[in-house]
Amino acid sequence: MTKKLGIADYPLAETQPEKVIGARGLALPDVTLAAVIKGDVTMEDLRITPQALRAQADIAQAANRGTLAQNFERAAELVNVPQDFIMATYELLRPGRAKSKDALLEAARILRETYHATDMATYVEEAAEVYERRGLFTFRF
Repeated sequence: MTKKLGIADYPLAETQPEKVIGARGLALPDVTLAAVIKGDVTMEDLRITPQALRAQADIAQAANRGTLAQNFERAAELVNVPQDFIMATYELLRPGRAKSKDALLEAARILRETYHATDMATYVEEAAEVYERRGLFTFRF
């Protein structure tokens, strides 16, 4: 999916299912009950890919839904980030959970340096600034 997609491409699974490709290279039309029974489809074929999320971002942008497009772009960065790290970072982002700005900045550093999730790292850094300004680092519960 190299060309920018537009509103007419939505929903992608219906308009261009052959372009929805799983991590192992299996296209959506190849994910059939017969293929599952035969053992040709694995969980990897059913997981969302960064490419699919970026395609959704293109469509959202074309529909003038910039915030939704940004969310899809950040989600594309998170596909290969381990779930336990995502959940730990989510917990830090809940007001009153992180003890200091440093905890969030460390999470952002790991996102950027280890997982190359630069947009997500920037989002966490911005949250750290806002939390500091609003005094949200004190445990409140």
